[in-house]
Amino acid sequence: MLNLTVFHQTETPVAHDRPRPERLVRGNPLRSTWTHYAVDGVDSGLWSCEIGAWNIAFDDGKDEFFHVISGRIRITNADGLAAEFGPGQACIIPGGFRGTFEVLEPVTKHYVIVDRGTIRR
Repeated sequence: MLNLTVFHQTETPVAHDRPRPERLVRGNPLRSTWTHYAVDGVDSGLWSCEIGAWNIAFDDGKDEFFHVISGRIRITNADGLAAEFGPGQACIIPGGFRGTFEVLEPVTKHYVIVDRGTIRR
């Protein structure tokens, strides 16, 4: 029988990191990730971050869905088109995306990352 992964009932260790120095745009924000589920190319959990900005480059075939719980972010693509997200708002960052990820207010979000190159068929 398969079990549900209930985030608020799961005791998950936190992993901390910071953006790579060569990608930093502003600040040096601490990022915290609680990975609640990681199976066959699908990762999901909770992510929070301090104010700051860095360049992002998603691998082809690796997509992220996120839903902001608190705080505010801005994502700007390589052509300069920007979108902001706050509590209750969601987005998908597609594989191959290049741009800047900026945390305007300390943020917490749920995320699901799908790596289509590693999904078992």
